[in-house]
Amino acid sequence: MAAKLDYHWHLRKVMADRGMFSTTDLIPPLAERGISLSSSQVYRLVVERPERLSLKILMALLDILDCAMDDLIEPIAAAGTVKKPKKPKKAAVGGSTSAGAEGLGELRPKRARIKGVDRP
Repeated sequence: MAAKLDYHWHLRKVMADRGMFSTTDLIPPLAERGISLSSSQVYRLVVERPERLSLKILMALLDILDCAMDDLIEPIAAAGTVKKPKKPKKAAVGGSTSAGAEGLGELRPKRARIKGVDRP
């Protein structure tokens, strides 16, 4: 089964690296490239992670910020999709197995002994 992928959106960081600290700084360069977005649309593009993005807008951002696609989009494994290795089965209480004791050495706790309380 293929691992599910997710991504991190780094537009805000790339803009800050280029000295663009206001989301509205993108509106004029986008307009020069024939893309007209409202200030709220640009804000959402910068602040939030876009689910759907026009390739024209993506290419314009790469041109404006003079960066590669890897700078804006970082692919990652989706949370919860990484398979965890199976743990070895634990031995019954009080029992010992070489698999359960393996790697623990002398750090195994001693079994508690509960004794009756003497009452007068």
